[in-house]
Amino acid sequence: MAERPVSTLNKPDTALEMTLRPSLFSDFTGQPKVKERLEIAVTAARQRGEALDHILLSGPPGLGKTTIANILAKTMGGNLKSTSGPTIEKAADLAGLLTNLEAGDVLFIDEIHRLQKTIEEYLYPAMEDFKLDIIIDQGPNARSVRLNLPRFTLIGATTRSGLLTAPLLTRFGMRERLDYYGIEDMEKIVGRSARLLNVEIDTQGAHEIARRSRGTPRIANNVLRRVRDYAQVRHDGRITEDVADRALAMLEIDENGLDEMDKRILEAIITKFGGGPVGVSSLAVAVGEESDTLEEVYEPYLIMEGYLKRTSQGRVATELSYKKLGLKAAAGNQPKLF
Repeated sequence: MAERPVSTLNKPDTALEMTLRPSLFSDFTGQPKVKERLEIAVTAARQRGEALDHILLSGPPGLGKTTIANILAKTMGGNLKSTSGPTIEKAADLAGLLTNLEAGDVLFIDEIHRLQKTIEEYLYPAMEDFKLDIIIDQGPNARSVRLNLPRFTLIGATTRSGLLTAPLLTRFGMRERLDYYGIEDMEKIVGRSARLLNVEIDTQGAHEIARRSRGTPRIANNVLRRVRDYAQVRHDGRITEDVADRALAMLEIDENGLDEMDKRILEAIITKFGGGPVGVSSLAVAVGEESDTLEEVYEPYLIMEGYLKRTSQGRVATELSYKKLGLKAAAGNQPKLF
């Protein structure tokens, strides 16, 4: 059995995730139009000696929003300060982040749509005028103090851009949406990650992982690590098409990239709710998952692949879902087994 370098085996997945992330645009695969626009913006800003415009990155999770923020900060020569919307609980938390920035730094706020509206209002003058208004004391002694901030770049990431308020949305000079990756790009990402992990993989093995990773690099990298473990323990360490297929079957990822939770969602809509429509809250209770997770993680891919429809009345299973599960709708919209 082929041995793996100790340094690779001993790294936790979080550390591996960082090593697999590209640090330069030249290493970033996919999203060609987004990448081109961002590269032009970076080059122009550097030529003028200015900070980048504020940027909003939207799209399903795992497509590279955090990676792009890291690349932008490094390319601009600034530091990256990362946080997320839910962790900023008070205006003082935001003030602490902003006042610690230096000229050219990048403040990355993940899940920016989950910022509290009262805190969001503090961002407006900071983004527009690079000033921060702080209220000192309370009651009759309260007074406002305005602080000057260095010119920084705010990069917001969101999976649900529709939840951002119009005043915040319009303050982003650039708004870019990341879409699911094609098979060719996914194969390149799997091949690059395999090289970084010192995993031997052939073209067919990379293709099998790529096509069943839902067009999402994060999923592809996670699947690659699990397939690597399977190949190491059950085979000679080399990932071929057959090894990848066996490992993915063990992980309950089918030919179309659907996992156990995807099938539970579709089955619940068909068997428990007569094919729909059903509200997301009821569906979440039926499958034992948070409604936000259903909307942000599972639904986009199921809708894109044609298994699910989102209507004003709720979620509806399509004919493709019935075929996938071996069910069909009978009279009265009650599915029965073929």
